[in-house]
Amino acid sequence: MTNSQRPYGNSRTPLPPAQTPADGVPTPRTRTAEGDRPAPGGRQRDAFFDNAKYLAIVLVAVGHAWGQLLDDGAVETAYRVVYTFHMPAFILISGYFSRSFDLRAKHVQRLITGVVVPYVVFETAYSLFQRYGNDEPEHGITLLDPTYHLWFLCALFVWRITTPVWRTVKHPLPVSLVLAALGSVSPQIGDDLELQRVLQFLPFFVLGLTLRPEHFRMVKRRSVRLASVPVFVAAAVTAWATMPYMRLGWLYHSDSAQELGTAWWTGPVMVCATLGCSLVMTVCFLAWVPRRRMWFTSLGAGTIYGYLLHAFLVRAGNYTDFYDRPALHEPLGVLGLTVFAAAAVTLLCTRPVQRALRCVVEPRMEWAFRRDAGEAARVREQPRPVEVRAPGEKVSV
Repeated sequence: MTNSQRPYGNSRTPLPPAQTPADGVPTPRTRTAEGDRPAPGGRQRDAFFDNAKYLAIVLVAVGHAWGQLLDDGAVETAYRVVYTFHMPAFILISGYFSRSFDLRAKHVQRLITGVVVPYVVFETAYSLFQRYGNDEPEHGITLLDPTYHLWFLCALFVWRITTPVWRTVKHPLPVSLVLAALGSVSPQIGDDLELQRVLQFLPFFVLGLTLRPEHFRMVKRRSVRLASVPVFVAAAVTAWATMPYMRLGWLYHSDSAQELGTAWWTGPVMVCATLGCSLVMTVCFLAWVPRRRMWFTSLGAGTIYGYLLHAFLVRAGNYTDFYDRPALHEPLGVLGLTVFAAAAVTLLCTRPVQRALRCVVEPRMEWAFRRDAGEAARVREQPRPVEVRAPGEKVSV
């Protein structure tokens, strides 16, 4: 592997004065997802976060596959354990990398091209897929009722656009917990834009905004990794024992207490309890994420592709009654489906898929935005490079 810190062989230049890196900016020693090359814009990718995102998206895909086989007690137990932390981990990391978001033009443009445009494109695509793939000619296209997993894009838009608010208030995490509790007792919120999930998962995004690199260094300690083993075992036992009594809706965070058929006061209690369990499980998950570059590290940069695309396979299985086959309800069938889901989402995160669909998942769309006058002025004010010529050297015209 080459060392990008020495791009010109053995020639050396004087080192700049030592500076403390800004929050959230990896140091030059941080490995990148593409080897040792810096990411676009001069920033370098941390292998730990790319590994975490890849492993989380695999769990998302596997969880969606298991969700079709919940008549098996062991499968539902594993499903409940995974649903305790896979999306909270994604949301927490999303919050962590949104710390620098503000309402500057370049950030708003990225929010539109990286969240709004993919949501519109894929919400339309999934609606058409259901209309024709499931033979539902009356199925309409609506942008207010997210299909299946696309709720996350709606939530991410709301969370990120409100980031300046959370970075301004004095105690953002307690405020977000209050909003999550209020959402759990407000059935009138309805299903538009999945606002229940927006509110009930909000504390994890806000928590991510408040974290610093040193917090993740604490999670990586060997003692935390060892302690996580009995925690995972306890979580599995608890999931098995509470299966007859606890509805899955409490883990989805998509409904209020009244909609789940319980008294209103159970909403805040269950939200705080489930979010607390999710936090513990998320820490345990992150403790086992590899810190070094792995074979799948580069796939972490393409998890949005896997997230957006894998549900086509899940829905196709629903439309064709694929999951009703008896073989899939046997241990070997469950194992085969698990391996298939993990392999499929892995392929959907690869570079060929990224190159093919970047126009709709991460479009540049420079034509759609006004040029930021302030940014243009800063570019004009940058000093131009000085051409150095040897004595007597002529400049060719």
